[in-house]
Amino acid sequence: MAKKVVKKAAKAAPKKAAKAAPAKLTQAGLITKLAEANDLSKAQVKTLLESLAEMVVKETKKNGVAIVPGFGRLVKSARKARKGRNPATGETIRIPAKTVVKFRVAKACKDAVVPPRKK
Repeated sequence: MAKKVVKKAAKAAPKKAAKAAPAKLTQAGLITKLAEANDLSKAQVKTLLESLAEMVVKETKKNGVAIVPGFGRLVKSARKARKGRNPATGETIRIPAKTVVKFRVAKACKDAVVPPRKK
């Protein structure tokens, strides 16, 4: 008769307490916070944010720049044609010129998030 070999389950190593990732501010979270801070309904805040985004896009298309005070500016910029390299083959390729949109953070916003160093 063969004996059954029963393996004991290895004790699981105690799990280290993982640092919880900071919660990201989603659109829904932003709407909720703004609604609570300004005594408005979520629908009103959502409409306001949508109209703000729409106005900024239209202004950037029309004038090439749109400023959101205290936050930053969207700037339409022309990028020149240039030479690049296909990473798979190493072949040199031509990258065509194109227009891109850049965001430049306002100094007040930048200093509030990352205070400047003291000299």
